[in-house]
Amino acid sequence: MSDSFLVAARLPMSREAFDRWLDLPIPGKAAIENPAEMFTGWFWDGKESPGGWNEAAEGLTVREWLLERVESACTGPSGTVLRHHDGALEMYLFDLGYYAPDVQAALLALAAARPSTESIALFWAETGGQLWKAEDDGWMAALSIGPDGARFVSRAGLDLTRTVAGLRAVESEFFELAERVGEDEENWDPAAQPVFRTEVPREYVSL
Repeated sequence: MSDSFLVAARLPMSREAFDRWLDLPIPGKAAIENPAEMFTGWFWDGKESPGGWNEAAEGLTVREWLLERVESACTGPSGTVLRHHDGALEMYLFDLGYYAPDVQAALLALAAARPSTESIALFWAETGGQLWKAEDDGWMAALSIGPDGARFVSRAGLDLTRTVAGLRAVESEFFELAERVGEDEENWDPAAQPVFRTEVPREYVSL
């Protein structure tokens, strides 16, 4: 079974800042201070970070890129939860298999958000799509994002306890999304509808 590859973040900001962020263009890799160090100190330490970066989102705003992801999720093995909840931007992005341009687009979009306080976005793989425990060694990258910019940080000296705890609510929302899509798949009649499609993913992205 293929791994699920995920990006998740909880970035404190006002609703007004969230709405402005949606209409920002997804930036190039210069938005991250050290893009080549994405995997340094994590599970994929030594693996070269692909150099294209914004191939999946070049010329798109965050909103436009998310709309493309939602449309894809209606028929394929991907999913996105995005919302403004309890004073923060919350994202939980899932793909079946590793597609570097989309992972990079998500991280660049988050880097552009400039939250009110420094926060960590995480990238990892896990077959069931769930968060690792803070102390687990399966994390693949951590992007520190603050009001003044974004940079990848290594594992050394980094405590993920509060970051992971803060993501539990949006993780639960993701599992609700997955359950509802699964119910639609169980009820799907290929004879009546040759290509599976569900509109459920649209309900989990706040645009």
